[in-house]
Amino acid sequence: MFTGIIEEIGNLKSIRHGHNAAMLEIKAAKVLTGTRIGDSISVNGVCLTVTSLGPASFIADAMPETLHRSNLGALHAGNPLNLERALRLGDRFGGHIVSGHIDGTGTILNFKEDENAIWITIEAQPSILRYIVEKGSIAIDGISLTVANVEDNIFKVSIIPHTRNETTLCGKASGSKVNLECDIVAKYIERFSGFDKQSSAESASAKLSMSFLKENGFF
Repeated sequence: MFTGIIEEIGNLKSIRHGHNAAMLEIKAAKVLTGTRIGDSISVNGVCLTVTSLGPASFIADAMPETLHRSNLGALHAGNPLNLERALRLGDRFGGHIVSGHIDGTGTILNFKEDENAIWITIEAQPSILRYIVEKGSIAIDGISLTVANVEDNIFKVSIIPHTRNETTLCGKASGSKVNLECDIVAKYIERFSGFDKQSSAESASAKLSMSFLKENGFF
């Protein structure tokens, strides 16, 4: 588990592609402290297992499902990467629950400055947007952010100067793909309530109510 609070910006030293998988070597410093082979590190929001350690880098494998769901397969040597070690018991929980299991990618449409903040508009598929709510949490390339606005096919976040300086997000260009992980709590609620088994027509008309929640054991 991760929190979405980026510890450092690493750098992709190399990526070796197989037929459908890849092996990444990543330059890093801070996240190597205390790290052992078999540990998990979030790389642009993707939970990867450390398979080899060097004095200033680590190696991790990315399986076909990971490359299909995320932007890792499109990376090139030299690309900066958001890195975070797995959460330890007793650590501060500054972000939100981030599993490192990407739901899919979104596309950055634009950036807009607003005094000390920057608004970022991201386009996403309906299958992802259904779990995104205003003032809820979203992990974008591994960064825990608060959703500021949601519309039909887009959502917006607003970031502070610290996030701008300590992550890779504002170094990207319009049109860039970013990894998205929705709040896992929303997916569990949908699963337990049975909404995921309803037809699209039923889902459109379905309404949560206090009586429904009580009947399904939420109170």
